[in-house]
Amino acid sequence: MERKYVVINSSDVSFIDFSQVEETSIDTLRWNKNNTKTFIKFSGDTPSFLSSVLYNGSFTYKEMLSVLNDVNGEWYIEDTTLF
Repeated sequence: MERKYVVINSSDVSFIDFSQVEETSIDTLRWNKNNTKTFIKFSGDTPSFLSSVLYNGSFTYKEMLSVLNDVNGEWYIEDTTLF
């Protein structure tokens, strides 16, 4: 079953039912550069709590990687471990 990714606003984090997604708590969420958005991942049916959240559809793994790795985007974090 293909994993799906959904970007949500920080104001909607309280709606997340962590039993329906792969993240385990607010502490395991990844945030964009200015902490206004995060994303969740799930497999199978769309979690029911998303009916209370404004989002613009879901992404595939490949699509989400493209968003995260866009050096000009709001999610990009430079890997400095090699320097």
